[in-house]
Amino acid sequence: MAFHQGSTDRQELLCSVIGLSVKLGMTLLAGLSLFHLAGAYQQRLNQHEELSAILQIEQAKLQKAQKRFDQLFVTSGEQRLIREQDQWIAPNRLRVVWNEPAEAKPSQAPATRPLVSTQAVPAQVQR
Repeated sequence: MAFHQGSTDRQELLCSVIGLSVKLGMTLLAGLSLFHLAGAYQQRLNQHEELSAILQIEQAKLQKAQKRFDQLFVTSGEQRLIREQDQWIAPNRLRVVWNEPAEAKPSQAPATRPLVSTQAVPAQVQR
């Protein structure tokens, strides 16, 4: 019986060592996974902060452009635009503003002459 008892003790010790090894391995694996997840989470937070900063800058640009657009489309906006653009015109030049006729519709395309003639070529010219 003593022989059988020693073998059982060795098997129990072997099973305990194997179980402890598996538990340590799983704990190590979980720790490494958490470490990698923490690094990835920090990287995502940094990217989010960068994108948020860029978004705020672009929103400020958009608000500025919207305010400028709204200023141009008020009753005195045309005169303001003309005053702002005076520096682009040479002093000895006149500003010419072309207005569309009132009856012209923007959806109609202007009639243009075709680049290729649609008339038949006279028989004398053909060979």
